[in-house]
Parts: sequence; C-alpha cells; structure tokens
Amino acid sequence: MLGGVLVAAAAVVLVQAFVRFVVESLGTPAPVAPTEHLVVGGLYRHVRNPMYVAVMAAIGGQALLLGRPVLPAYGLFAGTMMGAFAKWYEEPALRRRFGQAYEAYRRAVPGWWPRLRPWHGDGPHGRLVPVGETPGEAADRD
Repeated sequence: MLGGVLVAAAAVVLVQAFVRFVVESLGTPAPVAPTEHLVVGGLYRHVRNPMYVAVMAAIGGQALLLGRPVLPAYGLFAGTMMGAFAKWYEEPALRRRFGQAYEAYRRAVPGWWPRLRPWHGDGPHGRLVPVGETPGEAADRD
C-alpha cells in the first residue's frame, strides 16, 4: 500500500514540476531548451530538486510494491547520479545564468530535503526581485 502511495505521489509531483517549468519559466527542464526565468514557485518553494526527489520516491515505492532487492540498489545509484548532475552541472549553470537571484534561492531552499514552510522570496508573489530593482518596481512590472 505505501509503495503505491509513493509511486502515485511521485507521479503527481513530476507532472506539477514539469508544468511549472513550462508555465513559470517559458522553458523545459531539459538543458537543450533552458528556462528564461528561474523557477521558484509551487513545489520549488519547498525544495530545489522536486523532480529528483520524486524519482527517488517512485523508485522507493516500486521497491516496496515489487519486493525486488535490485531496486534499492538502483535507487542508490540513480540518486548518486542525479546528485552529481545537480551539483556539477545544474548548479554552476544556474549560477552563471541567474547570478545573485539563484544564490539567494539556493541559500534559502534546500536541495534534497523539503522545507515545511514555503519560501516566499524577496519579491511580490514569491518572485525573486531582479538585481537592481526594488520589490515595488518588480510588482509594477508584473
């Protein structure tokens, strides 16, 4: 039962996170079609890597459902690969692309263990205020 709940919850998180990329950032999670804006809304207010966390939950759920000993080992391998990709590719790329806005987000929102209370950013509606603007200017632009 718990395995099925984990798999279903992971599927919901993955769909929501992907939709957030398309709607909020006008891009995709794929490096070949990067976002125009830093994604900081929805589940991204709680954890920086909700898609990776959801994949890990799905693998864990499948391990519980199917009772296959290979699945926890696969989950450990997949988690290690996702963590390495996030640390050595995604984070440096986000720093280069979004600068101080990403650093503020990175400092406030954990990468892997969701915070209970959502982060609201520095700007209106939880949006990051672009460098050189005040929250009021950012609100006027929205």
